[in-house]
Amino acid sequence: MNSTIDQLKNKRLLWQASQVSGAHKTLSSGFDSLDAYLEGGLPEQGVVDISSPIGIGELRLLLPSFVLRQQNSQKLLVFIGAPARLNAPMLVKMGFELSRILIIEPKNAKEALWSTEQCLKSGCCDGVFLWHQGLEVHQAKRLQFAAETGEALSVVLRQQQPISFSLPVALALELAPCPEGIKVTVTKRKGGSHSQPFTVNMAQAWPSLTRQPKSSNIVPLPRVHSLTG
Repeated sequence: MNSTIDQLKNKRLLWQASQVSGAHKTLSSGFDSLDAYLEGGLPEQGVVDISSPIGIGELRLLLPSFVLRQQNSQKLLVFIGAPARLNAPMLVKMGFELSRILIIEPKNAKEALWSTEQCLKSGCCDGVFLWHQGLEVHQAKRLQFAAETGEALSVVLRQQQPISFSLPVALALELAPCPEGIKVTVTKRKGGSHSQPFTVNMAQAWPSLTRQPKSSNIVPLPRVHSLTG
């Protein structure tokens, strides 16, 4: 068995998460529970594969890390092929400068991938969010290389669907909605393994969008002292 694996490695037919360079450095996601499972936070560069339904708060979970990135640079944050118009007031509230936000609306998937690769390797972008359903292994490799070249992070968001192969990315997460925030499963991480689902509580950051603990309306009865001693 080991000899077969070694042969595949030598022929570059077997990809290992440990081969992704640059993914060991992390930056806080802004959520302590997520940072704990990721051992520091999101990777500073590379490709992050996100499998998630649309509109469950996935951007509110991922964007705080990019606020921190932009505080230390004058680079752009790019959104490519977003399924809906982005909420500018939300971005401002989170701490982004709109002058450093770039939105690209490609005509097709080919243009989307080309735009993402160019933005990543340009060195002008901290991060690129790409909505894309059918990312192939060779395409993920190109984006990974471009992100390493430009020292940027690419987040590829796709709706949940089964895939029969493993993408060569720095990190892969599956997201699902839950009343307290978002349920997260780490399906791939450099230097680590997958995780059991855990909840990132977003009540403090977004109280209006999460279930709050109900306060008790029960009034305690007065203590009755025994008349018999």
